[in-house]
Amino acid sequence: MRAASSLSRPITRAFILFGVVLSLFFAVLAALVVEGIEVHLVDERLAEVEKWARPRAAAGLPADLPAGLRFHRGDDIPLSLRGLPAGVSEAEIDGIGLHVLAGSDEAGPYVVVDHESDYEQIEVLVYSMFAAFFGGFVILALFLGRFVGMRIVTPIRELADAVGQGALALPHTAREDELGILARALDAHTSELRAFLDRERFFTGDVSHELRTPLTVIMGAAEILVENNDNSAVRAPARRIYRAAQEATECVTVLLLLARKPELGLFPPVSVGDIARTETDRYQHMVADKPVVLRCTGSASIGVRAPAELCVSAIANLIRNACQYTERGQVTVVLEPGRVSVEDTGPGLPDAVRQTLDRDAAAIPSSGSAGTGLGLSLVKRICEYLGATLIHEQREGGGTRLTIVFPGDFTQS
Repeated sequence: MRAASSLSRPITRAFILFGVVLSLFFAVLAALVVEGIEVHLVDERLAEVEKWARPRAAAGLPADLPAGLRFHRGDDIPLSLRGLPAGVSEAEIDGIGLHVLAGSDEAGPYVVVDHESDYEQIEVLVYSMFAAFFGGFVILALFLGRFVGMRIVTPIRELADAVGQGALALPHTAREDELGILARALDAHTSELRAFLDRERFFTGDVSHELRTPLTVIMGAAEILVENNDNSAVRAPARRIYRAAQEATECVTVLLLLARKPELGLFPPVSVGDIARTETDRYQHMVADKPVVLRCTGSASIGVRAPAELCVSAIANLIRNACQYTERGQVTVVLEPGRVSVEDTGPGLPDAVRQTLDRDAAAIPSSGSAGTGLGLSLVKRICEYLGATLIHEQREGGGTRLTIVFPGDFTQS
C-alpha cells in the first residue's frame, strides 16, 4: 500500500481538523468570557469610585483615591474628556488607554477616570496562553492522528500484503474486531478460490487426457473407414464422423488454452492470412450444395503472437457460422492490416445475439446464445484472451460483417 494513498492521511487530517475546530471554539468562548469579566470588573470599579467620590466632591470634601483613579467635576474635567456619553467608555490620551465613567447630577457633569489598570496586561497574558494552547493542541492532534492512523492502517496493510503475496495463512484472523471479521472472510474466500482452482486444474488435466484419447481413436477409426472402404454409404458417414471428432478435438484444445494464463509475448508469430485461406478452403463443403460463394480476399500479411489453435478456432467459427446461415449470395473473408473480417449475405444477427456480443466475454454463457451455438461466444472469449476486439456490423443490403481487430502489441504486419 503506497503512502500516498494510505488511510492514515485522512485519519490524521480528521484529527487536525477536530483539534483546530475545538481550539477555535474554546478560544472564542474564552475571549467572550475575558471581555465579559473585563467589562464587569471595570464597570464595577468605576461605579464604586463614583458612589464614594461624587457626594464628597459635592460637599467640597477631598476625595483620596487609589493610584490611577481620578474624579473630575465641572471645569476640572480635561477638555479631551468632555462631551463623552453617559456610562463607561474607553478613551486614549497621549497613547495611554483610559476607562472613563461619565455622568451628571444637579451639581453638573463629572467623570471618573481609570488612568492605570493592569487588566490589559492580564488580558494579553491570557490571550497569549490561549494562542500557545491552540498551537500545542493542533500539534498534539497531528501526532495523535498519525499514531491512531498507523495503529489502524498497519494491520490492514499487513493483511493486504499477505493477500497480495498469496500467503496460505492470513494474519489477524484471531482478532474479535471488524478487522478480524474481514481477515476471516478473506481467508475463507481465498480458501474457496484455491479449492476451486485446484478442482479446475484437475478437471483440465482429466479433460486433456480422457477426452483427447477417445477422440483420437474415433478420428483414426473414421479415417480408416474412409480410406479402406469403397462403399459410399459408409464413407460419407465416416467423413462426417471424422470432421465432428476433429472439430471436437480442436474445441477441447481451445478451451484448455483459454483456461491457462495468457503469455502471448512468448509465442512466435503465426500467419493469420495463411490460416484464413486454409479455413476458407476447409469449409467449401458447407456451401457446395447452395448458391453461395465462399472466398478469401486481401493480401495483407498479418503475424500475430498467439497460440495458432486460438487463431484457427476464432476464424473458423466465424466462417462456419456465416456459411451455416447464408442460403444465397456470398461469404467473404477479407484480410486487412491488423484485422480479418468475415462478411455474409445472410439474414443478419438476431437482436439477442447482438446484445450478447456487446457484453463482456465473462458475462456470456458458455452455452452460447440462440442462433450462434458455441461459435460466436467462443470467438468473443478468444478475442478477450488475445486482447483483440470483435466488432459486429450490419451490411448494407443485408447480412453481417464480423471483424477481429488484433492488438498492435502482438501484431506484425
